[in-house]
Amino acid sequence: MRTIRRDGEYELEIKKSRFLCAMARVDSEEAARAFIAARRKEHWSATHNCTAYVLGEDGDVQRSSDDGEPAGTAGVPMLEVLRHRELTDTVAVVTRYFGGVKLGAGGLIRAYGNAVSAAVDELGVLERRRLLVVDVYADYVLGGRLESDLRDSSLIVRGTSYEERVRVEVALPEEDLAEFEVRLAELTGGKAEFEVRGATVVDVEP
Repeated sequence: MRTIRRDGEYELEIKKSRFLCAMARVDSEEAARAFIAARRKEHWSATHNCTAYVLGEDGDVQRSSDDGEPAGTAGVPMLEVLRHRELTDTVAVVTRYFGGVKLGAGGLIRAYGNAVSAAVDELGVLERRRLLVVDVYADYVLGGRLESDLRDSSLIVRGTSYEERVRVEVALPEEDLAEFEVRLAELTGGKAEFEVRGATVVDVEP
């Protein structure tokens, strides 16, 4: 799955109607609803504030609202863009200020979908990847060199602590674990150990 690179807003004008698409990264339904409520409060005088959001590691939470537009012409096409772009933990609110020209059902579907699509293009996307969190332990004699080697690699080094031994916390894809074990042995002459401590989700360039 992916998520948007940053929060932001994008505006389109279609047949004199203004469509403002605001998007934000969120980590819960409460956060999504709070963002929607804030936009509706800010644009209380708008004709419609239509919404869609997708949440969860697998995008399994999906909600949308037409907010008074004909059924299926606003929230659903907005949600379809989020799903098609494989976005999660993302909320979109498209605020419409009616310009006096009716768009028809097909025109509304295109307008709301295009507003979200254009906003995603403007804000950019990041890949969301699930990685293992691994603690690497080594004696102080090896610690500094090991940390340097790990930071110079493609691995994500999340932190280093100096306890009885040096502990370097790294994150890596599960499929790379066997290769990492071999490499670690080569780097330290077999004098370092590691343990898988859990998993995390990180955002990386697609």
